[in-house]
Amino acid sequence: MTRSPLFGRRIHLAGSIVEDVAVAAAGDVNQARELVSALVKELVKRGANFVIPVDADPVRKSDSLPICFDWLVWKTIKDNLALRPANASGSLAVAVQHHKSEDQIPAEYAGLWDELRASPLVRIENAAHWNMNSKRMEAQARFGDILVALGGTEGVLYLANLYHDAGKPIVPLNLPLCPETTGARRLHNYGLTSTQSRRLFQIADDGDAHDWINKIRFPSRQSIPDRVSVLVELLEALERPKAFAVRLLNPDLPDYADVQTFFDTVVQPVIEGEFGYRLVVIDGRQAYEHARIDQEIFAKLHRSSVVLADITGTRPNCFLELGYALGRGLPTMVMAREGSSLPFDITTFSGLHWKTTGSAEDRRRAFREHWQSIRNRPSLVPAEPLIS
Repeated sequence: MTRSPLFGRRIHLAGSIVEDVAVAAAGDVNQARELVSALVKELVKRGANFVIPVDADPVRKSDSLPICFDWLVWKTIKDNLALRPANASGSLAVAVQHHKSEDQIPAEYAGLWDELRASPLVRIENAAHWNMNSKRMEAQARFGDILVALGGTEGVLYLANLYHDAGKPIVPLNLPLCPETTGARRLHNYGLTSTQSRRLFQIADDGDAHDWINKIRFPSRQSIPDRVSVLVELLEALERPKAFAVRLLNPDLPDYADVQTFFDTVVQPVIEGEFGYRLVVIDGRQAYEHARIDQEIFAKLHRSSVVLADITGTRPNCFLELGYALGRGLPTMVMAREGSSLPFDITTFSGLHWKTTGSAEDRRRAFREHWQSIRNRPSLVPAEPLIS
């Protein structure tokens, strides 16, 4: 199988089922669980990773069906470990829990959880001592790359806002698990307006997000395998995470040729070809989503996954954008041509001083090594709550 665009990306399946059987009939709930199980199996085969809460597994009073899908996802992952590609990267699952989680794990899943948490496949993240959904959701959204929402109510809408603010795609399903006015169904109906579809997710190569929203408007007659096939196709078609380039863009300036060669020869091949990001450069030649270029720049910068800030040429606009990225706490790689004269505040910041000489592979290796050394660097000013 050709390597999937989902290889190494973290999928977060979130949602719940309302108690009212007039809204979420047992047959629809069972179909939804069948879809989730089949989807997770296909994602494991493609080398995707997951973000999954660890918590209790409450059931509906009316029919004893589970309200959430989390333990179904854990069980499906465990049952299909043999399908995971041998070269799959990263932890298979980020498990988000709180200080009471271990005492709330259902007895029937305790053995499964003990086996998984003892393996290198699972990375455990804690929402400290906050036994509240919002804090756990913030942790989940921090680690997830793609949100797939089904059912749910206010919690799903809160999660969707977190993902949207981080520039991450939200794929809402219209399954009859909640009222149409809330949760994933409200998000799906929002996306049916063609002017809003791209706010949920964007498709690679300028594909049509609105067309895809209609493709996942599954009629009840559509089989589960067909639904899963369409969903996987959509997830693989999503735009890659964005790496925003802050750099010299005026071809009339003397440093431009070196900067352009560096981005063409080193940055783009590694960032796009190896790390799986899409390099975003706003130089006035692209189609805008906003009315003004400054608005376009800061909107794209705000919702990028990483920022690559090259300050060769010491342009004021580059420092403004670099400051915005650092203030927002975005993972930021600072770069400058070797020998550049830099302000004091920048010289104290670990950066890549790239060369104009040497082989392309040597220069790419230096870029990769610096990336690995700073990619998990904490924010310039860490967010420290008064009480945790």
